[in-house]
Amino acid sequence: MRVGDTGEVLAACVVHADLEVPTRVGRTAIDKRPVAGRVAVRALGLDGDHVCDTKHHGGVHQAVYAYADEDARRWGTELGRTLPAGWFGENLRVGGLPVSDSVIGARWSVGDTLLEVSAPRVPCATFQHWSGERQWVKRFALRSDTGAYLRVLEEGTIAAGDRISVVHVPEHGITVRDLFTGADLDLLTILLADEPTISDDVRMQVERHARRHTNAARAAAHRHAAAGRTDDVGTGAQL
Repeated sequence: MRVGDTGEVLAACVVHADLEVPTRVGRTAIDKRPVAGRVAVRALGLDGDHVCDTKHHGGVHQAVYAYADEDARRWGTELGRTLPAGWFGENLRVGGLPVSDSVIGARWSVGDTLLEVSAPRVPCATFQHWSGERQWVKRFALRSDTGAYLRVLEEGTIAAGDRISVVHVPEHGITVRDLFTGADLDLLTILLADEPTISDDVRMQVERHARRHTNAARAAAHRHAAAGRTDDVGTGAQL
């Protein structure tokens, strides 16, 4: 994604109704649906929207959640069903922008608001229950089309049909997808050093990736050492 890239808000969505879910959080506001007309966007999100699980969701760094229509359509084809705007729990269904490949810290001018890409969405048990699909969290995570959380830098209003203009992209180039997968730990180290906007949650996510890489390296070293001992025993038997 580069400065000057554009997209469109296809729908602005807020909570339709809270639902009871058989998870430890008990209730969820994931059922979001499009609203007509312009909706105010404030520091904690769209007017008329809220979160139930405030421990793991919401706050200024997860004020607005955007999901790409192209990714939604791909999932819909695979699942054999229509996934309308709001189905992913998103506030903004976006067309024309690769949302999951947005750079962390990139800024979008939308309507008369200014939003900043802050983090990937991490799928949870509530999302699994809502989907009704087997192994949904695993499948969603493997594809890594997570969509993006955004913080609100300038409050205003947003409506379907608004143009999205990318007005700033940090030079580090590290994307939402890079952060979610954690495949390249060197990139995440650069992110910590070079991106001043990252939240404590993102720092913890990077730390989890670092632990995973460390544990994988230790396991590989253990397997290598064990294989060496086996080879030694085999060589000795031949002697």
